Amino acid sequence: MADVVFFSDADFEQYRTLIYNESGINFTATNRSILESRLRERLRDKGSDSVKTYFATIAKDQGELKSFLDSITTNLTRFFRNQAHFDALEHFVVPELMKIKQGSGNTTIKIWSAGCSTGEEPYTIAMLMSEILPPSWKFDIVASDISLKCLMTAKEGFYADARITGIPDAYLKKYFDKVEGGYKIHADIQSRIRFDYHNLKNDSGQRNLDIVFCRNVIIYFDEAAQTNVINRFWDSMASKSFLFIGHSESLFGMATKFEFVKTEWATLYRKFI
Repeated sequence: MADVVFFSDADFEQYRTLIYNESGINFTATNRSILESRLRERLRDKGSDSVKTYFATIAKDQGELKSFLDSITTNLTRFFRNQAHFDALEHFVVPELMKIKQGSGNTTIKIWSAGCSTGEEPYTIAMLMSEILPPSWKFDIVASDISLKCLMTAKEGFYADARITGIPDAYLKKYFDKVEGGYKIHADIQSRIRFDYHNLKNDSGQRNLDIVFCRNVIIYFDEAAQTNVINRFWDSMASKSFLFIGHSESLFGMATKFEFVKTEWATLYRKFI
């Protein structure tokens, strides 16, 4: 008897098209094995072994579709990931924004952590901003992700001992409480961040943002989806504002209005109109 094929080429095309249309995430032949592995896990969790039946389910059930997209999202992150970006934030971006806003009466810096995963990035930003901003200045952070599971972890603010690697000792003592099995971030830092579900395929509705972090996210999109996401960032940002993307990502060759900026600490992009 011939072996039963778990995931045929036709199945793969159906799934990759649905995923792309719903999220902009692009699975190719190169990363097909990742999709197949995540799909096997999801079917096991659902007590099913039929790829075709499950596809019919997610095609009509938005709740299950969200759960499926959650399961295929890669969620690698850590505190102070790519330290050079935070050095540039501290020594270049924030001072520039304070000069820009000086005299306007606006002393709030608005930040979006897009694709925030389990919260390490926005909590890192919140701790750093708490350290460097003068008392008369404020900051507001929105952190979003397509994974509801990750957002729940982020909102809880608990991180196991193995997850706090990279946090300077002074920050760990100042902003976390040691609890059984790990560390819990202080409520005052949690209160500075609004966690929200968002699919980057859609407009977030945010406007006049001063800083956007979207690191190691658009690498999973194809060129058309990348351009659409970046142009939506442009629409959401203030006339003088800054964009951070991953160190392996680039806007080179993309139809976008952002300007490339090379600082002493890291490269980034800015909107200056």
